[in-house]
Amino acid sequence: MITLYHFPISQHSRRVVSLLEEAGIEYDAQFVDLMKGEHFSPDFLKINPNHQVPSLVDGELRLHESNAILRYICDKYELNNWYPKDLILRAQTEQWLDWIQCRMSPAVVNIVFNTMFAGDNADQKAIENGQQTMVELEAILEAELADKDYLIGNAPTIADLALASNVFHLGFAKQDLQGANVQAWYGKISQLEGFKKSLPEM
Repeated sequence: MITLYHFPISQHSRRVVSLLEEAGIEYDAQFVDLMKGEHFSPDFLKINPNHQVPSLVDGELRLHESNAILRYICDKYELNNWYPKDLILRAQTEQWLDWIQCRMSPAVVNIVFNTMFAGDNADQKAIENGQQTMVELEAILEAELADKDYLIGNAPTIADLALASNVFHLGFAKQDLQGANVQAWYGKISQLEGFKKSLPEM
């Protein structure tokens, strides 16, 4: 059985939990309390020297980075509906995973961390930069979702789970994406049982 080290407030943890729960894959969930600094403990640093969650352990494998974990789970359990084998569909899935990680996630982190967790050290300029970036990114998403239900077409993929984890995370800072197409897409993703089970207790 695979073991997942996670923290529900982490958007990167939630996307992996969403997939595992939605696919009905049995796993050993190990809670790592970032608020108490458990990710810096000697025991956890042996698992992930980057002191981040999520981390997956499967036998001799120690795997970090949420999108790499998503890909591994899909390949191991042949979840071809979530990670298509078709060359074009897979390339599109990869594109969105990279876009989410490289463009959207930094903006979300700037907004949420500095609004909710930085306290007196909050960087207002980082919040403003994140918000400006999100205006551009939301317009891209709104156009992309104008004629399809999900990022890659008519069925959700791991790219949708990665995106949804960031959209939910913005809610911590009381930031919402207002576009009608994005809202319709998020409404469908948020009804997935796996997504619901990934959410932190508030």
